[in-house]
Amino acid sequence: MSRRRLPGELSRAQELARMLRVDHAGEVGATRIYAGQLAVLGHRPVGRTIRHMAAQERAHKAEFDRLLGLHKVRPTVLAPVWNAAGFALGAATALMGERAAMACTVAVEEVIGEHYAAQVARLEDIGEGDDDAAIATTIAQFRDDELEHRDTGLAHDAEGTPGYGLLSAAIKRGCRSAIWLAERF
Repeated sequence: MSRRRLPGELSRAQELARMLRVDHAGEVGATRIYAGQLAVLGHRPVGRTIRHMAAQERAHKAEFDRLLGLHKVRPTVLAPVWNAAGFALGAATALMGERAAMACTVAVEEVIGEHYAAQVARLEDIGEGDDDAAIATTIAQFRDDELEHRDTGLAHDAEGTPGYGLLSAAIKRGCRSAIWLAERF
């Protein structure tokens, strides 16, 4: 027996739609961040590392493209904004240097790792069958990839970026705002 929802509480379908919409939007942004970084740093040795992370993000986006279609969820109307903003953020931090590009990666991936962990917990809480379990497994795998990217950024001396704390805080704030917006629009 399912419990009765409170007024204003999202249905399972609405909650799942929000999750898929925001995750797709995040992967759109991530692919564009790495594209911006590669536009500036692609010819340097760190370009190989960025290309590897970018390939994983493209695979994540492709899976969310599939899940959006399967569950008949529209993507965020803000996708053009994430497209442009992601590229600009990636290119701007890369122009500041390799460590700043990696600081961007660390900040973004920390927020996304936390976001995905909360989604996995929520899906396990509301789970209504094999579909929710499969989506939770996918998101958990993507979370692990994002945390691997964070660790890669840390290994590339992201924290050595001048003004690291301020840069990281600003990027994290922007990511959390983007998550809130993409869930709703």
